[in-house]
Amino acid sequence: MDRFMRTGTFINQLEGISRYTAFIPNQLPFEVNIDPELQTLLSRADIALGRLDGVADSLPKDIVDFFILMYVRKEATLSSQIEGTQATFIDVLKAEARIENDETHKDVDEVINYISAMNYGLERLQTIPLSLRIIKEIHKTLLHGVRGEWKTPGEFRISQNWVGGSNLQTAKFIPPPHTEVMRLMANIENYMHDDSLVPMLIKIGLIHAQFETIHPFLDGNGRIGRLLITFYLCQQGILRKQLLYLSDFFKDHRQDYYDRLNDFRKKDDIEGWLKFFMQGIIDTSEKSVETARKIRELRDHHLNIVAGIGKSSEKGMVLLKALYKTPMVRIKDVEKLVSLSNPNALLLVDKFVKKGILNELTGQKRNRIFSYKEYIGSFE
Repeated sequence: MDRFMRTGTFINQLEGISRYTAFIPNQLPFEVNIDPELQTLLSRADIALGRLDGVADSLPKDIVDFFILMYVRKEATLSSQIEGTQATFIDVLKAEARIENDETHKDVDEVINYISAMNYGLERLQTIPLSLRIIKEIHKTLLHGVRGEWKTPGEFRISQNWVGGSNLQTAKFIPPPHTEVMRLMANIENYMHDDSLVPMLIKIGLIHAQFETIHPFLDGNGRIGRLLITFYLCQQGILRKQLLYLSDFFKDHRQDYYDRLNDFRKKDDIEGWLKFFMQGIIDTSEKSVETARKIRELRDHHLNIVAGIGKSSEKGMVLLKALYKTPMVRIKDVEKLVSLSNPNALLLVDKFVKKGILNELTGQKRNRIFSYKEYIGSFE
């Protein structure tokens, strides 16, 4: 017998050897029991998010956007890795700096697409509300020219998909049939904009779980679902800058992430999922605030060092600021960034290396690559 729950119902599809059981979600909102534990976590998450929002004010204005850019790169890397992409944070930094070598992983294009999709979505939110239209456009950007590009980018699926396993019979989870997708996604869109007195963090926790349950696309559902968290918080004014990225937490607790989502569907454990989600916001916010503190201290320390390198200090200040945006450089990059001739660029980089600001990644005479190692390490 089919089992009814707050989150939805498992219903048999087809007959005979083709038979399978799909989960048909109920429409949002779901009734949530905010017990003392969830209430405490919700309060702590609100406080942590408030402190995170203040990071933009605590960082020097000349590097706050670069700080956010580094977090975007990190989020893109980790969210893509959750889905099996092998490219690393360093691969992404090299690609952004247009540094190519044999060690750069081919999957980096997927991460670069994620960054493009995020930036595109945030830009679109300046002109129109978060909607199914934007979600589709972001998805199209995400899959452009990479693995999954043949899976109808920018369009909701028109066939049955599944999660885990090699087919419907071995799948770990089967989302609703494609005929249900538009109805359920329209409900998510309406829920995002209703005026019900539900805490915003509860709402986005439910929206993320519901989106992943519907699995509206043939590919990219996990990445789009995680992007939605940041987009929603920014649109609602909870964050003035896009500083919260939960992929770090989800990747560190990957099995718990999957288990909590499965229990949300199979055991009707809405509260268990929300507690996990709130803990993710708390941990991620606290880590981001701590990273910002380290960056401030690192910047002050290196400003003092560069101020003491003599006649090169003025150009050195220009280079140091540039490193917050592009923390991996070659000599020819320094020539352009600081407007120096090759010999003088070599001398300046040599001083940065001797002072421990830059580290050489290559041992070759030509095309040497240098890294602002401590800065990069703050985000890893």
